[in-house]
Amino acid sequence: MKYTQNYKISQVTETTLIIGVDIAKKKHYARAFDWRGIEYGKLIGFRTDKRGFK
Repeated sequence: MKYTQNYKISQVTETTLIIGVDIAKKKHYARAFDWRGIEYGKLIGFRTDKRGFK
């Protein structure tokens, strides 16, 4: 599906939580933002093994 940038932006509302995840070989990182781009908490790092999954 092809969506325009304006359509994608219009889907972000006051109740939207945006999660960004950086996938790597040994450790992943995630951050959460509200609809205004304000970050919730701190950057979270977690390993790519069973321990990191828990």
